[in-house]
Amino acid sequence: MVETQGGGGGGGLQFVLHVLRGRWFSLFASFLIMSGAGATYLFGIYSQEIKNTLGYDQTTLVLLGFFKDLGANVGVLSGLLAEVSPTWFVLLVGAAMNFTGYFMIWLSVIGKISKPKIWQMCIYICLGANSQNFANTGALVTSVRNFPESRGNMIGLLKGFTGLSGAILTQLYLAVYGNDAQSLILLIAWMPAALSVVFVYTIREMKVVRQPNQQTVFFHCLLISIVLALFLMVMTLLEKAIAFSHAAYVVAATVSCALLFSPLLVFIREELAIWRQMKQTSSLDHNGGVANTIVEPTEIQQPQKDQVNNSKISTSSWFSKIFFEKPARGEDYSILQALLSTDMLILFVATLCGLGSSLTAVDNMGQIGGSLGYPKTTVKSFLSLLSIWNFFGRIFSGFVSESLLVRYKFPRTLMMTLVLFLSCIGLLLIAFPFPGSLYVASIIIGFSFGAQLPLLFTIISELFGLKYYSTLFNCGQLASPLGSYILNVKVTGPLYDREALKDLEKRGLTRASVKELTCIGNQCYQLPFIILACVTFFGAMASLILVARTRQFYKGDIYKKFKEQPNTPDTEMASSNTTNKTI
Repeated sequence: MVETQGGGGGGGLQFVLHVLRGRWFSLFASFLIMSGAGATYLFGIYSQEIKNTLGYDQTTLVLLGFFKDLGANVGVLSGLLAEVSPTWFVLLVGAAMNFTGYFMIWLSVIGKISKPKIWQMCIYICLGANSQNFANTGALVTSVRNFPESRGNMIGLLKGFTGLSGAILTQLYLAVYGNDAQSLILLIAWMPAALSVVFVYTIREMKVVRQPNQQTVFFHCLLISIVLALFLMVMTLLEKAIAFSHAAYVVAATVSCALLFSPLLVFIREELAIWRQMKQTSSLDHNGGVANTIVEPTEIQQPQKDQVNNSKISTSSWFSKIFFEKPARGEDYSILQALLSTDMLILFVATLCGLGSSLTAVDNMGQIGGSLGYPKTTVKSFLSLLSIWNFFGRIFSGFVSESLLVRYKFPRTLMMTLVLFLSCIGLLLIAFPFPGSLYVASIIIGFSFGAQLPLLFTIISELFGLKYYSTLFNCGQLASPLGSYILNVKVTGPLYDREALKDLEKRGLTRASVKELTCIGNQCYQLPFIILACVTFFGAMASLILVARTRQFYKGDIYKKFKEQPNTPDTEMASSNTTNKTI
């Protein structure tokens, strides 16, 4: 609590504390943590350094890449931990994992420790990559619970900043260390961990306070993030085209950080308006004879998971509760009720097909460009387009789906279906290429790939409630690595190798006569991407079934229970028998 009496420096200190303990600063801290949680996107930069210094072959490097993806996408542990421990503990565990995993890799690369065995390196990179799930769980889940009526916007922004994190970290490492891939590993080790530690007590669940201009604040953040994304894209292309001095890298990193911190100015302005309103209300109550003090938003004490209402004890069996007596859509499901529901099964199938196909396309984009005869510099442009449109897909799916839902009751599940149909077009452009088609395909696939995750996370929160959201959204994204393994490792890779072997036979060569299998021509990826397009179409049709099942649910007011909260910051005030209370 802070004093209502006094002014000058005391009032300024009270306002600073009010900002630091408010929902908006917690959201700003979440932005920063998510902006540092994308170390996995930089594997392509430092992987060559690992290969050269430790003497690995390409097969070993691919194995490390697999364990990196495995760690990045299996977040069930972080979700379960969040169910039984506070947010600060989840963030600290993630910080410790991030620092330990990447710091051990850095020590190995610079030769400070003896050369680790391959299985040890796999553990290190899996541990470091898995830490981003703890940051996701701590920051994203808490933010969604603090702003439940704007969860689409919230998830779109947070996942958008994660998508930009690779480019942001790249600018920082170029400015601090120069073009030194070994030092990049060190930066990845300490910076994300430091962000989680610094804001460990800032990110916490608070009271839901409805504010009429909340959407306007999020749109300001959206504009800032778009400007940041465009700036990073321009800098990425320029740095590949011309030689930059160290001073130029420092300027680029400074501008990137300034844009990244810009939302704080928006949030301070918002907190100032809340502060003034609270002071006015407090002053009126004081003059009327009621002493009031301002109470800052406090962390909500979560009810015990096993608390039950004795007057409503059900005689139904455990089995029937899981399968036949589930809550209505939008209410809080238990973990098993959600995971074993038909809605989740359909969502899992659609995600496995859609994200699995998109991830396969993203992972193979470099080789696709090479097989179609594009020069290396152009292939890098494809990858940059994928990255930037991945970001636009994330924020588009968050903000546009939220706007359509609020205004027209447009089901978010239908938005998912449309995104999957769009992805089919991008995949077919690779299967049946024409001059310049890969540019269009990289934009479409990047956009649709980025749009799917925010939609998945938001739909899970809407259908199954927020009580066990930490675990459920991490379970939902398990479909991504599973789909990638099936469609990339078991389908696309073998079919590509088969075409490459046919090329060798035509030239009178054998596999033993070449070091690396390569395929040139439209036929290299034609059959795999026809299969991927068909799989994605199947996922879209599955998603369409979910649209039909949830049509009535989305016609109603899915945020009704949150709208019962007061519309003003008065919920952050409480009566007291004394004045002059201090923090």
